Amino acid sequence: MTFEQLSIFVAVAEREHLTRAAEALHLTPSAVSSAVRALEGYYGVALFDRVGRGIVLNENGRVFLDEAKAVLARADEAQHVLAELGGLRRGRLAIAASQTIACYWLPAPMVRFHERFPGIELALSIGNTATVADAVAAGEADIGFVEGVVDVPALKLRKITEDALIVVVGADHPWRDGRRLQAEDIVAGSRWILRERGSGTRSAFEADLRARGVDPAGLDVALEFPSNEAVLSAVRADGFASVVSASVAEPFLGRGDLVAVSYDLPARAYSLLHHRERRLSRSALELVDLLCGAGSADGDQ
Repeated sequence: MTFEQLSIFVAVAEREHLTRAAEALHLTPSAVSSAVRALEGYYGVALFDRVGRGIVLNENGRVFLDEAKAVLARADEAQHVLAELGGLRRGRLAIAASQTIACYWLPAPMVRFHERFPGIELALSIGNTATVADAVAAGEADIGFVEGVVDVPALKLRKITEDALIVVVGADHPWRDGRRLQAEDIVAGSRWILRERGSGTRSAFEADLRARGVDPAGLDVALEFPSNEAVLSAVRADGFASVVSASVAEPFLGRGDLVAVSYDLPARAYSLLHHRERRLSRSALELVDLLCGAGSADGDQ
């Protein structure tokens, strides 16, 4: 059974006339007659009675007519849904993002996206780099945004922009004096409060130490916290150091609650994650275009 057969049957049933149905459908009468005969023959059910030179819908046909109209109506509705999705008038985009990105970088572009496409629901979940990668790999999120290194073969990584990392201490820490620090000083000269393992911030910091020939296992990590806010509050309260995004620390630096240490860290990438075997939806592409307006879109891997 095809949609064309159903459409022909409904047209004939409503008119009880092959020629008029053919004219309405822009088909030949023989094509219309053949489609009706094929439908009746395949299922072994007569839908019309042949009366003289005309046809009359019988009881079988009347019962089937309601079902055929319902199927065609649903098909028409499905076409409208696809058209709306193509025009971004309806839909849902599931986003997973690591904490720094979700709290400090994504909100403004998400607001702009909503203003442009109010019919698309944006569902944001927050984790660290590792949990975001897991969510995208499992299909729980359509796209993900991370600032850490991801080595998952099923995922494609695309650089969007960059973020500056800085070392910060409280106002009473000895490093507040602006002295220039080396990697050896970083490991030996302070106790640390850091994000949890698996976070992009910590991964980038530890990778930089290794690149300088210093083992990050030598860091005296007193506490680990799962949020930037908890890390900064703890560092501000006592003689610890930490590594955070410059955008996260900015309000604390402005009030004098924290001090940026004279130690250079390389910029880290903010990257888009998506599954290699899943096509990015139009809504996802539109959001990425908004994000790329402020940064680079190079670096597919």
